Formats: sequence, structure tokens, C-alpha cells
Amino acid sequence: MRIGSYSRADYESLFQEGIPSDSAVICFYDINKGSMDLPLHIDSYQVAMDGLAFDDADVLAHFVFYAKAAGLNIICVCEDGMTTSAGCMAAIIQFFCGDGIDVFVNDCYFPDKQIYHVVFNALIKESLEREE
Repeated sequence: MRIGSYSRADYESLFQEGIPSDSAVICFYDINKGSMDLPLHIDSYQVAMDGLAFDDADVLAHFVFYAKAAGLNIICVCEDGMTTSAGCMAAIIQFFCGDGIDVFVNDCYFPDKQIYHVVFNALIKESLEREE
């Protein structure tokens, strides 16, 4: 499973070129700017952000586990591609690979720590629920 972080502009370019069918997309969008266009053939999950908070981290974690089980690569998208989506990407990488710190030390990203912790904790919770 590969995981990447994209800005809204980069994602829209990728959308025009054609998103690979082995991808799952997680889009974080500002409720004031509206959701993003998503191809119908791609598994996707959109997260409406009201400030820095979102309430459905458990659903997002379930989607991530689904994508991993289906062998899909994950594309995380936010407005700038460096903060919210990078925090989500770091949490997923940390949970599954143990090296999410690489995102934090990469000068290309400024991962949102709140998003990181919310997503990481939701992934732990989802994992524990799957073990029961």
C-alpha cells in the first residue's frame, strides 16, 4: 500500500489525467469551499472540515482498513497538500509501517498534529474492534 498527500490543485490535475483504479481517495475539504470531484470508479471518502475538527474519524479508519484489505493505494488530499492530508498520511504510515515520523521530518510537509492523533487513535480503535 502506497500513501501520498496531494494539494487540491494537484489532485484536480491528477483527476483530469485519470486517477489509477487501484487507488482510494480521502479528501479533506473546507465546508466553505465545497467538496471535490471524485471519479465514480474510485473508492473515496470525503471529510468536511469545520476549522480543524471532524467528527467521523472512526468512519475514516474503517475506510482505511477497507482500502488496505482491498490492496488499494491511498491518496490523501487537502487544500495545500502539506498539513491536514499530511497529518492523515503520517498517521496511516505510522500505524501500518511504524515510520510516520518521516512525514514530520520531511520539509515538504507540515503535518497537522491534531489530525495525526485523531486518525491514529481511530486506527487503533478500529484495529482493536477487528480483533474482537
